[in-house]
Amino acid sequence: MSETAVKAPGVPDAGRWKALVFIALAQLMVVLDATIVNIALPSAQQDLGISDGNRQWVVTAYALAFGGLLLFGGRIADLWGRKRTFVTGLAGFAVASALGGAATNEAMMFGSRALQGVFGALLAPAALSLLAVMFTDAKERAKAFGIYGAIAGGGGAVGLILGGFLTEYLNWRWTFFVNIPFAIVAAAGAYLVIREPQGGRNRSPLDIPGVILSTLGLVSLVYGFTRAESNGWSDALTVGMFVAAAVLLLAFVIVESRVKAPLLPLRVITERNRGGIYLSLGLAIIAMFGLFLFLTYYLQVVKGYTPVKTGFAFLPMIAGMITGSTQIGTRLMTRVAPRLLMGPGFLVAAVGMLLLTQLEINTSYAGVLLPGMLLLGLGMGTAFMPAMSMATMGVEARDAGVASAMVNTSQQVGGAIGTALLNTIAASATTSYVADHIGGATSRSQQQLVQLQGQVQGYTSAIWFAVGILVAAAVIALTFINAGRPGGTTVTGSAAGDGVEGELPVPVVAH
Repeated sequence: MSETAVKAPGVPDAGRWKALVFIALAQLMVVLDATIVNIALPSAQQDLGISDGNRQWVVTAYALAFGGLLLFGGRIADLWGRKRTFVTGLAGFAVASALGGAATNEAMMFGSRALQGVFGALLAPAALSLLAVMFTDAKERAKAFGIYGAIAGGGGAVGLILGGFLTEYLNWRWTFFVNIPFAIVAAAGAYLVIREPQGGRNRSPLDIPGVILSTLGLVSLVYGFTRAESNGWSDALTVGMFVAAAVLLLAFVIVESRVKAPLLPLRVITERNRGGIYLSLGLAIIAMFGLFLFLTYYLQVVKGYTPVKTGFAFLPMIAGMITGSTQIGTRLMTRVAPRLLMGPGFLVAAVGMLLLTQLEINTSYAGVLLPGMLLLGLGMGTAFMPAMSMATMGVEARDAGVASAMVNTSQQVGGAIGTALLNTIAASATTSYVADHIGGATSRSQQQLVQLQGQVQGYTSAIWFAVGILVAAAVIALTFINAGRPGGTTVTGSAAGDGVEGELPVPVVAH
């Protein structure tokens, strides 16, 4: 990288707000991709002749590569430079998206999705760690992470709208091709305006045993949950995957505690505040991912909404997230302790989720769904903003990439768990309800009604679990996270360590 691409440590980067635009654009592309493909999946399956048994691999191939390689991607960003990793990730993601859009058979589709996951794992931690090292003033940091948090939270719902439009009015292939202009603009902008601080690299040799153990462990864990959703929790391979994941991740922790240059320095996750954030954020994502799935099915299957109308139905949630993140979270971040935003934020989201447990076949959108989604978005947006900021605050500059990767890992693993766990609960409740009530249905229309009522019963049963999970996330945030408010202070970054002056007691670990 040329000398013009770096800046002296401690000096705010003049182009940091322009850089935020391109970093946010890249983040939007990655988050959009998580939901936009789901909308297009039925059309793509039909066109490419993918069987019902294999269609899950369109989603699973991406999730396995992305989730499994995130820690490696974060370490590459610290070693190779965040700007270079970010631009490479964008370029690769664009190529993989072009292959997906041009897919002529299922093998090409699955391969392109896995490739998207590989480059996404480079891109996502590099984006968050760039923000961490570029925005060092507490108030500016709050604004930057407010915008980033809103995109991270609301992008998935935007994907539903965009995916609906593209699938309904153009072709499913455009749900892949749409990534290409996003990636080109973000990469060109990042190349021109991002100037990374000097001295923030971690040039230690790559921890190969750590890379292998963490990748295999996370892939086993994500695949275990994905398989549990389709084959059941007692399936031999599902159980085997969970056992393998436990053994591999335990071995990973042991290796990381002993090697000289670990892939994931344990100081990153054992610090009380960051540990609390990774755990509470992961739990909140479990609840949220499951809800996205159920509401999409409820609106399309039970209420008969089109894909586009379904996307628009999620708008109150997006509005709530943007308001919570950029208005409430950003304004209060420098005035109150982070736990007093995260804890109440998760509780407000739980109240919104509680409203959605009242769903029935003929439930009014304006009466139940609208206020429920608004409260859910408001609470999540308020909690996401300090979580994203605190996850990398006080971390050593050389660990910024891997700390950012842990945020993404908790979200990715949380998403896999949420989809599998809540889907299983819903399916079980539906089966039980239908078995109990189908005997009294004499006509075909009555049987169809019982089936629909069974589906709604399944959704509400799972949403009750999601309410409990959000309450648990709030309790963890309120008890684990004990950092004070940042105030009007500056977060300083260097290779020696990132200290936080003022009221935020995040320790700098000596080496």
